[in-house]
Amino acid sequence: MNAPTPSQLRPAHPSFREAFFYWLKLGFISFGGPAGQIAVMHQELVEKRRWISEHRFLHALNYCMVLPGPEAQQLAIYIGWLLHRTWGGIVAGTLFVLPSLFILAALTYVYLAFGDVTFVQGVFNGIKPAVVAIVVFAAWRIGARALKNNVLWAMAALSFIAIFALKIPFPYIVLAAGLLGALGGKLMPDKFKVGGGHGASNKQYGPALIDDDTPPIPHARFRWSYLVVLVLAALALWGAAMLILPAGTLNNMGEFFTKAALVTFGGAYAVLPYVYQGGVDHYQWLTGTQMIDGLALGETTPGPLIMVVSFVGFVGAWTNEIFGPDALLLAGFAGASVATFFTFLPSFVFILAGAPLVESTHGDLKFTAPLTGITAAVVGVVLNLALFFGWHVIFPRATEAAPFSGGVEWFYALISVAAFIALWKYKQDIMKVIGACAAIGLVHTYIV
Repeated sequence: MNAPTPSQLRPAHPSFREAFFYWLKLGFISFGGPAGQIAVMHQELVEKRRWISEHRFLHALNYCMVLPGPEAQQLAIYIGWLLHRTWGGIVAGTLFVLPSLFILAALTYVYLAFGDVTFVQGVFNGIKPAVVAIVVFAAWRIGARALKNNVLWAMAALSFIAIFALKIPFPYIVLAAGLLGALGGKLMPDKFKVGGGHGASNKQYGPALIDDDTPPIPHARFRWSYLVVLVLAALALWGAAMLILPAGTLNNMGEFFTKAALVTFGGAYAVLPYVYQGGVDHYQWLTGTQMIDGLALGETTPGPLIMVVSFVGFVGAWTNEIFGPDALLLAGFAGASVATFFTFLPSFVFILAGAPLVESTHGDLKFTAPLTGITAAVVGVVLNLALFFGWHVIFPRATEAAPFSGGVEWFYALISVAAFIALWKYKQDIMKVIGACAAIGLVHTYIV
């Protein structure tokens, strides 16, 4: 009898150190918004390392999709918690955003101090078309594994039409998909079983550490004592942070970004008008033009798009000279740190408090059927996001009134196609693809 190959064996449990360095790496390469970031995690955690199975990955993702806040970062917290308890979740979620905080703070300083980011823009000009390819690849990959029957295909198509043509807000699409999934689980249970009635979708990768049939993890069991302690600790941390902050700009930021974190249903784009209204109109921390520039930086740096709040915090504290005119850099970094801390604190609470309940529903059709419906809807939403990014990159001067005006950026279109082929056909690592595209964009910026 032949000995099993490594891909047929269940992988060893990663050490805390190994997981730490993976989450740190992810923080530096998490380009492409939530779809691209989730694609990166799927490729590494489900396909390569096999720390978690396809179905358990999607089960966790579906919970994150219905929460306010950045779903990719919440998914990192969830998987980190599954692997290494509460501290594993805290480390995973922190490292997911920490590199972005430092990178965005440095770029914001260059932006405010020198007003010239040609080098940075050149790099990002190459990354943007790579992001288009990553998101298209994510839509294809999630769809190929999640849409196992005609009913789920129809739900994906309806969600695409709803968001693309009818402009229905994302939270309503998620709610409708969940309700349809719950109804479908009763009327057509075979269509809404985990895997859509076609077996385990991760069988091509081999057994996973946290697999579909893995017994419940002891620390993942729901306990009221854990929930109460966690919520009280989070409230104490929030209260202590608010008390430490001096009255004025930083205290206002703590209060404002806490509110913003609780209304981010539908992703960063849904909350940006709220941040704009508060940061530009009410508190006047920055101008409308600066807000647009900050969004451009946020879209082209690693980490969640909602990290644009760190730009708002940096500019607001810098503009108000909270530590005096000789400490602008320190003021800016303090503002960025405050905005980031208060924006992301609720995500840790939502996941660490709710994940034990979600884990207890694994395999229970009345809970998993709505989430299966949400997964199908997400495919349509990701496809819409891919078209949105592609349109902005390939037709940068077009408007909604004239969607194909201003000419085609053939160079960036070719980069997108080449990046997609590298990911799809040649199975290249996403980090290598991003690096190559960044180098091409930089060279093109200085030559043309």
